[in-house]
Amino acid sequence: MHGASCHSISMMTISANRRHLAVGIGCRRGASADAIQHAVRAALGTTAFLFEDIALVASIAAKANEAGLLAFCEQHGLALQFFRTEEIAEAPASYSPYAGKHVNVDGVCEPCAILASQGGRLVLGKTIVGDVTVAIAMKNAPSDTKVP
Repeated sequence: MHGASCHSISMMTISANRRHLAVGIGCRRGASADAIQHAVRAALGTTAFLFEDIALVASIAAKANEAGLLAFCEQHGLALQFFRTEEIAEAPASYSPYAGKHVNVDGVCEPCAILASQGGRLVLGKTIVGDVTVAIAMKNAPSDTKVP
């Protein structure tokens, strides 16, 4: 994404036992848990963060019965939070014609990541891997975070 912000984030030292990332996920109907895992790991691979840094996953309420998303979160013991269309419409997002057509919002993964981070900031914008979109937001820095 932006070189300067990625660089400063990669230089942070964060306590290993603190999960601090909110991962927003959008996916086509029927996306498998494996496809979602692959997309999340691919997105994380472009950052200095680890899978173990994920605190929770978030998506649009229309995905509440999406078997692959539910299975992915269950397999990894990740909390899953859903947001209503009205909440998502209020958050910033990259425009997605697919999301606009199918769920009536400009985007899913970016606003869900931002909302789930509770005031944090987007550290990786929409990343598309197959039928899955992933965005990552970092919650506000915990008190044991050190920035050089």
